[in-house]
Amino acid sequence: MTDTYPDQAFAKHDHRHCIKAALREAARICRERNGRLTEQRQRVLELVWKSHKPVGAYVILEQLRADGFNGAPPTVYRALDFLLEHGLIHRIESLNAYTGCAHPGEQHSGQFLICSHCQRVAELDDLKVKKAIRNSAALHGFKADHQVIEIRGLCPQCQDH
Repeated sequence: MTDTYPDQAFAKHDHRHCIKAALREAARICRERNGRLTEQRQRVLELVWKSHKPVGAYVILEQLRADGFNGAPPTVYRALDFLLEHGLIHRIESLNAYTGCAHPGEQHSGQFLICSHCQRVAELDDLKVKKAIRNSAALHGFKADHQVIEIRGLCPQCQDH
């Protein structure tokens, strides 16, 4: 997505722009792939993109109910699975939560910088890191086909405090 940059999560910016860009890209990708971006799926995507902090499924469910959607956990998980399948969001394994994808529709590996203090997440897609892991795995006779790296530390704002 040309409208978002990996480091934007840690920079001061108008976050409404991130949400609008994510929704625009989601609509385009779903049109191209004949995927149905229903009102509920779109709302789930908005809630995931509400901030650069990962959000859990039950928090999404509570907000959907507050918005008037009739939802149960399986409904939310189906929406999240759809968004994951179409490359619109990522699952942050260590937090059991979801974050918006900074590069939707592109084949890439997930490298995430997670602030231990404020919980904001920035997505990287560093080809050198991806190649280094693939090469190291190959030395062990292992063929890596999916990579997710979660790196914890402090974002620039939290380092200043």
